[in-house]
Amino acid sequence: MTVPHHRGTAPTGLSRRSVLTAAGLTAAGVAFQGSLGATGASAATAPAIFYSPHQDDEAIGMAGSILEHKAAGRPVYLVLVSKGENGGIAEYLNRTPCFLGDKCSAPGHYHELGWQEKGATPEVVSARTSEFLLSAKALGVDKVINFKLSDTAYGTDSEYDAFVKQIMGKVRALAQKYPGASHKFTAGWLDTTNPAWPTNATHKACSDAAYWLIKNGELKDVRFNHIYTYEAFSRDQRDRGADYVLHIPSSHMAKKRAAILAYNTWDPKRNLYTTGYHSVPTMLEEAYSDPREFVYGLPSGYKPGRGK
Repeated sequence: MTVPHHRGTAPTGLSRRSVLTAAGLTAAGVAFQGSLGATGASAATAPAIFYSPHQDDEAIGMAGSILEHKAAGRPVYLVLVSKGENGGIAEYLNRTPCFLGDKCSAPGHYHELGWQEKGATPEVVSARTSEFLLSAKALGVDKVINFKLSDTAYGTDSEYDAFVKQIMGKVRALAQKYPGASHKFTAGWLDTTNPAWPTNATHKACSDAAYWLIKNGELKDVRFNHIYTYEAFSRDQRDRGADYVLHIPSSHMAKKRAAILAYNTWDPKRNLYTTGYHSVPTMLEEAYSDPREFVYGLPSGYKPGRGK
């Protein structure tokens, strides 16, 4: 299934359902920040805090879980861990023709944006974060928190270790501020597209931070969502080893698809350039079509460290 795209106004060729989804997001905007103001019983409940390593991980493999907690009356806080610097995305959007071909949502599949490809990649960070905020709005989370950490997980071993400690410090502060909160990370030890390749270092750093905080007794209610299962495994293999398979109801799946669509929206006036879809099209496609998510506890014998 191809994730429908949006170019500010609904493009031709979309199904009626897709047009309505796109139209709903048009009004959402990207100015969503901070708290939406949880009230009543929900305000007195400890939040469920979801940690997305990059912009798009929350939509791919956490959206159903976020909506499940919202439906249960829990306030949900969504954390963006890293800035998401990614020169590869800049390279894709600086060049035409697009490798996505007709799936590219830029008008005429044309984009030569001239974005910085090395170092901090400010245009990539800004555009990806606009998509993240639009996704968060679609999911109706109560608060967005941006750690704004430079993604140094792929640097030297010492840089990786320092990155883990930075995450630990930020998570520790939230745990102290919101006692009784549950904490939801990505299953970094599983997040690879091929068992022979290294894990996604940023995702592994997030699960390492959780591991050490659990070991120190600072976190108790912790779960992990598998993100890369939508690319690494076929549909009938995705639930292997999961402690909990969430079957997302249709009403929640519609909202998850709206969050995914945020990453395939071309609307430069709102700083939206489909960076997510140019980064991980397969995962977005598969998550869009599979109404399940896969949740794990920390496995026994967990080994911290970046791995191979």
